[in-house]
Amino acid sequence: MSLDEDARWLEWVTKQFESIAGDDKEIDLEEFKTALKVKESFFAERFFALFDSDGSKTISLDELLKALDLLIHGSETDKLRFLFQVYDVDGSGSIDPDELRTVLKSCLRESAISLPEEKLDDLTLALFESADKDNSGSITFEELKAELENFPEVMENLTISAANWLKPPGLEQKKGRHTPRYLTPAYWHNNSRKLLFLCAYTCLNLLLFITAMLKNAEGGFWYMVAKGCGQCLNFNCTFVMVLMLRRCLTWLRATWVVRVLPLDQNILLHQMVGYAIVTFSTMHTTAHFMNFVHLTQNSSYSLWEYLFTTRPGIGWVWGSASVTGMVLQIMICLMVVCSSTFVRRSGHFEVFYWSHLSYVWVWVLLVVHCANFWKWFVVPGVIFLLEKLVGVAVSHMGGLYIVEVNLLPSKVTHLVIKRPQFFHFKPGDYIYINIPDIAKYEWHPFTISSAPEQPDTLWLHIRSMGQWTNRLYEYFRQPDSQVVSTKRLSASLRDRRHQRRAQEELFKCANCNGTVASNEDDAIELTLYRQNGCRPGPGPCPGPGPQGPNPDQQNQAERGEGPPLREITAKLSENHRFCNVKCFVDGPYGTPTRQIFASEHAVLIGAGIGITPFASILQSIMYHYRMRKQNCPNCSYSWCENIKDSEMKLRKVDFIWINRDQKSFEWFVSLLTKLEMDQADEEPEGRFLEMHMYMTSALSKNDMKAIGLQMALDLLAKKEKRDSITGLRTRTQPGRPEWGKVFQKVAEEKKGKVHVFYTVEHLHWLNSSRPSVSTLDSTSTRRTFEGCPTFFLTDTSTLN
Repeated sequence: MSLDEDARWLEWVTKQFESIAGDDKEIDLEEFKTALKVKESFFAERFFALFDSDGSKTISLDELLKALDLLIHGSETDKLRFLFQVYDVDGSGSIDPDELRTVLKSCLRESAISLPEEKLDDLTLALFESADKDNSGSITFEELKAELENFPEVMENLTISAANWLKPPGLEQKKGRHTPRYLTPAYWHNNSRKLLFLCAYTCLNLLLFITAMLKNAEGGFWYMVAKGCGQCLNFNCTFVMVLMLRRCLTWLRATWVVRVLPLDQNILLHQMVGYAIVTFSTMHTTAHFMNFVHLTQNSSYSLWEYLFTTRPGIGWVWGSASVTGMVLQIMICLMVVCSSTFVRRSGHFEVFYWSHLSYVWVWVLLVVHCANFWKWFVVPGVIFLLEKLVGVAVSHMGGLYIVEVNLLPSKVTHLVIKRPQFFHFKPGDYIYINIPDIAKYEWHPFTISSAPEQPDTLWLHIRSMGQWTNRLYEYFRQPDSQVVSTKRLSASLRDRRHQRRAQEELFKCANCNGTVASNEDDAIELTLYRQNGCRPGPGPCPGPGPQGPNPDQQNQAERGEGPPLREITAKLSENHRFCNVKCFVDGPYGTPTRQIFASEHAVLIGAGIGITPFASILQSIMYHYRMRKQNCPNCSYSWCENIKDSEMKLRKVDFIWINRDQKSFEWFVSLLTKLEMDQADEEPEGRFLEMHMYMTSALSKNDMKAIGLQMALDLLAKKEKRDSITGLRTRTQPGRPEWGKVFQKVAEEKKGKVHVFYTVEHLHWLNSSRPSVSTLDSTSTRRTFEGCPTFFLTDTSTLN
């Protein structure tokens, strides 16, 4: 910092201190805890003790500035010595195992990570044994420094939360001067297709408005405005329906039209047209009101007669234009208000659902209100009616039943539905489901989470977020006697057959490698097993041969001296049950995810329950992967050859999943574990499916309160070949992705043209992490990134 910056920095920190300290000009421990915003008091107490250089139980401004200056501007050695003093609880000059365990336990609480006591012991021993080079039973400062040097990303930016106090005020002002994102060249380049469509839409509305005004010039200004807005309403009230022809849009996605029109943004365009309808209808009503005021001056009718009666005879059906116009204005406004985000996302989806069904009455009133509307409406209306009739026929064709339910952590309901023979879908497609036992007339859209290659059943994963989804979750939490079929013997027989089939499926894969995950109440039970394999080569490889397994290995396993070939937990929990609940399904409908299989290198980005579309896609991708898989005839080793087929051109898939807390990983970890099992340990060109897990509530490796924990997690993951948080082989990273590094790594792999698919819930994380990635908010268009090649990016979040 320059002298001027130092002066401003000192002034700003002084003001911050005074606002916290109050009149006594000192900060005690409680005020210090509040200021640091730490979750675990251990670190606050340790920091407070180290900042309180005179031992007065309070911190003065001079002590604070001196300590913070050390943490922010000190050398790496100064910061490391402070870290060592935090870990050296008893001040003995060395860290023993018990002190390290206490620190790691506090780190876990600070990062909102819950692990068993045994796992905490493993973490402690992993870090302690790695750092204690001389096996003296304690860690000295030099040993801790040497251990940290093995983690260069930690040494790069060592700091704590108190650094937020020292953010110069000019930094926020600088950020505020940035050009708005919608005015940047990158935004216009990345959203060219959508913007061109909106320009054409705007020009068409302007043309309709001007043409209608000129045709009615004899009626005066307000009459001209009313007619212009009316003509625009004829078009928009029809076009808003065209954007919701789901079957037609699904068919168009398979044609060249998807490369010209922004079909993947039909929901966004539908919303924009809805706002245009409200605007034009308000202008239309206002213009007619002003015109009626003008007419009352030379007419025997009063203003209220013009507005609320049929006496003036305005309109082509019994003079009802004014009355129907007032009703339409009220209905349209209510529909828009009830469609607002705060209504749909606040647990009142039913308000949106039922108010939106009034579109039928809106169209009926529009036909009565305007003499020319039927000419605009007839063709799209017939197509819309046919779509609805087809949907009703498909949804009621044959009886569909929910045959299995699994209540997963984070209040996720996993439904297994008997799949009809005629039902064909693509990965990532969605359906509308109606469950009469939950709500007789309500249909709700959900993404299919099973793969098309799964022949007998459909899967849905439904997060409890609104009234209907919460009722669904609570319905299946009822005692078995209320949900399961009343025929007890039949139900018992069906349960036994299901369990036997599930066990057979598990034991069929006895030659697979990886980790098995099963859901048990609120926790995921992970059972690890491994087998020996060999690499493919030009010559024969050692192995058991065609005759069977090696007798020595078999005897070893029988004596308990070697690892068992297979260990499986095949127990159904109380949250997993079989049932026979009637349901109806309408669909499937297509989404942008259909383009994934035409990509060479696909990057899938999801957050929370938003990854549901990727569940089906990943399973289908791995099905095609297994078709490419080659197995050594002499041993259990397998690998995948880089062969392109007509249905899938993929050479590499990067799956990035971001969750707020540890519990959010649990419901999907079983599937991810199976996907990891499908992959060979070593492949000629690297792993086909690479997973990247991020937990935003966990403190990053650069935070002093999390350094020890993250080091221990890294060391234990390398030792056990699996992550302590999720049980996957993939290490869960703390914080949010650094998108610059992520995309740079993707570019360096050179696996072909890169397509990025993401869910819209993730946009604020993309935008807040790196300014150069702030253009990631549109669909299916060419993307540019600083230091990276051109990518193609698609929004896969068709559903709410």
